[in-house]
Amino acid sequence: MKLFKIAGLFVFFAISVSASAQSDKKAVVKSNEKASFDFTVEQFSDIKVLHYQIPGWENLSLKEQELVYYLTQAGYSGRDIMWDQHYRYNLKIRKALENIYQNYKGDKNTADWKNFEVYLKRVWFSNGIHHHYSSDKIKPDFSIDYFNTLLKATKTNLAPEIVAILFNDVDSKRVNLDASKGLLEGSAVNFYDKGITQKDVEAFYATKKSPNPKEPYSFGLNSKLVRNANGQLEEKVWKSGGMYGAAIDKIIYWLQKAQKVAENKKQGDAIGLLIQYYKTGDLKTWDDYNIAWSQATEGNIDYINSFIEVYKDPLGYRASYESIVQIKDFDMSKKMEVVSKNAQWFEDHSPLAPEHKKKNVVGVSYKTVVVAGESGSTSPSTPIGVNLPNADWIRAAHGSKSVSLGNIIDANSKAGGKGRLQEFANDAEEIRLAEKYGELGSKLLTSLHEVVGHASGQLNPGVGTPKQTLKNYASALEEGRADLVGLYYLYSPKIQEIGLVDNWKELGMQSYDNYIRNGLMTQLIRLKLGDNIEESHMRNRQMVSAWVFEKGKKDNVIEKVTRNGKTYFNINDYDKLHELFGQLLKEVQRIKSEGDFEAGKALVENYGVKVDQKLHAEILERNKQFPDAPYSGFVNPILVPKYNAKGEIISISVQQPKSFAEQMLKYSKDYGYLPLEN
Repeated sequence: MKLFKIAGLFVFFAISVSASAQSDKKAVVKSNEKASFDFTVEQFSDIKVLHYQIPGWENLSLKEQELVYYLTQAGYSGRDIMWDQHYRYNLKIRKALENIYQNYKGDKNTADWKNFEVYLKRVWFSNGIHHHYSSDKIKPDFSIDYFNTLLKATKTNLAPEIVAILFNDVDSKRVNLDASKGLLEGSAVNFYDKGITQKDVEAFYATKKSPNPKEPYSFGLNSKLVRNANGQLEEKVWKSGGMYGAAIDKIIYWLQKAQKVAENKKQGDAIGLLIQYYKTGDLKTWDDYNIAWSQATEGNIDYINSFIEVYKDPLGYRASYESIVQIKDFDMSKKMEVVSKNAQWFEDHSPLAPEHKKKNVVGVSYKTVVVAGESGSTSPSTPIGVNLPNADWIRAAHGSKSVSLGNIIDANSKAGGKGRLQEFANDAEEIRLAEKYGELGSKLLTSLHEVVGHASGQLNPGVGTPKQTLKNYASALEEGRADLVGLYYLYSPKIQEIGLVDNWKELGMQSYDNYIRNGLMTQLIRLKLGDNIEESHMRNRQMVSAWVFEKGKKDNVIEKVTRNGKTYFNINDYDKLHELFGQLLKEVQRIKSEGDFEAGKALVENYGVKVDQKLHAEILERNKQFPDAPYSGFVNPILVPKYNAKGEIISISVQQPKSFAEQMLKYSKDYGYLPLEN
């Protein structure tokens, strides 16, 4: 779950507006820092592309550097899987756009050409033609006639029916969560053959049984569901020799190299199981790997690699490919491991119903890490925190790993824009608290969300997994549940008692201010006027904020203030807001534990989907003064090995790509292992 973009691999999507606002005061690298570093690569449309550093790289041994290098190469090797998963024509479209970009000899000073360049960069950033966050199709700001002249001038082949799709309303949404439009019929994501319905899928998997019902397999996780020549449903498994086999064989090649330089036996054994999983596609092996990976907690290097998060499947079965390679941040990890050590205390003292609490919270490890490379659904848009594995039974019996991506958070903070906090905060006290505690509050919410939130609670005996019971609402509810755990404990003397903060009440007040401000207002800058909220993390934040706002009206817990034509939200009673967060947490956990679909649907639909259009228009107008893009993502540093005459690596240096386009074109050239049609 990702915090950004996190349920299993809990992730919030690329740094949220709230995090950006909290870090406004850190926009410029101070002159007394070790060295000046330009974090910004470029900005276009609604996107800002950044660099990130790998602090401490020189302190790793050569063997550790080799391990990182091999793991990043494995990650990049699967990049095109994500492109094809996103949409069946993405690889063909990308090839055509890149061929035009590299070979067009005409006038490049025209508005049309500049719009073409922006369109290509947006497609690169989103790993396809649908927006990385909203999942709406990205429409070009040039005409189809102009595009056809580019195709002709560069002798680029792209079928006319695909060209038409770029400009029309076909496949307009990558992931549709509006059941009235058909969850599969309204989604362009390439996980199911056209014509397969939700009813077909549910009937197909109703026949699948795990050998041990208490340890259910993640059916559908690593396959595409298709109709065979006889019209029967079957799975095309993503494995060596199967679908995406050419890229998976390259992943295996690099993982085998990584296994040879593993830091310890547990780490090496886990990598070996991942290799076996890629070779066979066996879901039992996947579970065995996740158990081994969860328990391989020693060493300085770790990684995430495979088909993991199911956010982009409207039915919650199939997982997107992703990779993150991580180096332990020793100082911050030591400071934050206190959270995982107190996980049982947090569970015992939560407002959950007794029957929904875990009696024994097992093996929650937490680290702040330095990212060395990302690929697939984590790049260029990246989470800021991750908690894995996703299977509830593995987490309950064997534990989980939570990480905060420290250098990603820092880079975003240092490159953040100025002013939004001052514009949308209600008063000077709110600004003072944000400037003092904003960064720490964000990090603590991430850690509590990942370490305690996703690890907390349990399903009632006999209740199916959330993807079976809560269906298209499972992700929003899970992210809301984890957020609520964090919010409940951010306003608690316990976090001061265990040494995380010097003033728990002020930090809690700041965190509540920020969450409500973002949930009800500032996150709306990411939406077009008139749109509903579709993305699960945005739904979660509005759902939580709108519910406590409504339930607290009687006691004026949160007051809606209008001043000089501008809207603000002011919290009048933090103690009662804390109680409301606890009440909602108890209810969301009940919904998950009991598999109460109707209650979950009502909660998300009534509070998390619809947008106050008048307020939205106001927020968009107020935001026009800020040039800083609402979304940010990253190019990866380049790891450059140096070899001796025997072909052995003798050193690995870190370089930065010169431009976003340079890295994207290099990735297509060096890691384009898949055919254009899979």
